[in-house]
Amino acid sequence: MKIYLDNIIFSLQKSGGISVYWYELLKRILQDKDFEPIFIDYNNKNLFRKLLSIDNSKIISNLKLPIKLIRYFNPCWLNSPTIFHSSYYRYFSSRKTTNICTVHDFTYEYFRGGFPKLIHKIQKGNAIKNADFIICISNNTKKDLFKFYPKINKKNVHVVYNGVSSAYKPIKNSLLELRKLIPFSTKKYILYVGDRLSPYKNFKLVVESSKLSNIPIVLVGGGLLNLNEKSYLNELIGSRNYCHLNNIKNIKLNILYNNALCLLYPSAYEGFGIPLIEAQKAGCPIIANNSSSIPEIVGKGAVLIDDICKKNISSKLNLFINNSNFVSKIIKFGFENSKNFSWDKCYLETKNIYLKSKKHK
Repeated sequence: MKIYLDNIIFSLQKSGGISVYWYELLKRILQDKDFEPIFIDYNNKNLFRKLLSIDNSKIISNLKLPIKLIRYFNPCWLNSPTIFHSSYYRYFSSRKTTNICTVHDFTYEYFRGGFPKLIHKIQKGNAIKNADFIICISNNTKKDLFKFYPKINKKNVHVVYNGVSSAYKPIKNSLLELRKLIPFSTKKYILYVGDRLSPYKNFKLVVESSKLSNIPIVLVGGGLLNLNEKSYLNELIGSRNYCHLNNIKNIKLNILYNNALCLLYPSAYEGFGIPLIEAQKAGCPIIANNSSSIPEIVGKGAVLIDDICKKNISSKLNLFINNSNFVSKIIKFGFENSKNFSWDKCYLETKNIYLKSKKHK
């Protein structure tokens, strides 16, 4: 069964949640004998694309324009594919083609403005309206989809949860490895993973809570710290009370999860939130914002805060420090909840949509 897979996301970001999602799907479809995949690929420096070994005979591309423009054009130069699945809001205009669109979140619609929001809304809206099947990565994303696009055919919308790498798991005797990564002792630091610059992520609450509780922070990912960030961190908590690790592999992040006091995740909006399940699989307790998809994803395996502020976060941090029985329960609930998510399950459910789509037209 031939299927066209649009790798445009690999040219739009060096890493990130959508890149992880697309990489995990492609890794499995390359091993699946039920499919004959054709990949639309462009030049990129994506960390996850580098991990994929794709035969050149299976790759097609058309680089007549810079990638900054190509991203907004649908690949109409292809021969009519039977199934077309884009990694980021493109579609193929042919009656013979079944278009599949994955919708991750609605951050642009809620939190962005001006020209970027307008362009994104047009591109995303066209992809959604021309999709024969829509995959949402959470029920909360599905709810938002119906809010912004109430006229779409709801029967063709499916929720397929993201997975989590099997690299995340409880480990013992990792103190020596921890010392190679950070200057802080086990259970003596807050872990923050991901984007720091988007206002809805509430990163400043992490720093303010660190100062109020006198607990250092380990920052992971989100790109290199810029001068403004370094100045802010140095002024508020001091250079000895934080460290930043960028582009680290799963095995090292797993060590950080295993030894953290908690993962602090105050984000106001998430389509899914992969670090939440990574933490749960590793046995790391979570403090998070009780908003968007977060309660749906974490279940009972996290402390959720309705009124997210530094005072309330600091109170929960102190609870984690002083009540080991409570922490053990949170870890247990989290570990059980994490069993509901895997990339194998994500792929199999996505594959079923591919097979269903074959009969669609």
